[in-house]
Amino acid sequence: MSAQRVYDLEKRTAHFGEAVIDFAKTIPQTAVTSRLISQLVGAATSVAANYVEADDAISKREFLKNIGTCRKEACEVKHFLRMVVRAVPELKPTARPLWLEAKELHLIFSKIWRSKS
Repeated sequence: MSAQRVYDLEKRTAHFGEAVIDFAKTIPQTAVTSRLISQLVGAATSVAANYVEADDAISKREFLKNIGTCRKEACEVKHFLRMVVRAVPELKPTARPLWLEAKELHLIFSKIWRSKS
């Protein structure tokens, strides 16, 4: 992620998904990492997709459901990054900023979810 903060959550989550895709392209394909790559990219890109859906929700219930999914997907990204680093330890320095961004997004979506429910 860039050093400059993006406060537009739609852009921020899209940039996050793009950054994870770029990172995933650097992960060596093995029997272990293939599934991790798929799960990691799926979770990271789902954060943005669910945020877009939440932003366009027609009811409070739909909004909360999608924000809740954003929270869960951000948490999954942290998990899969940890597993990738376990499988390919030399990727830890590259994975760390992505993990921190996933943590921040999880905290942001948790705050939104708590304040709206």
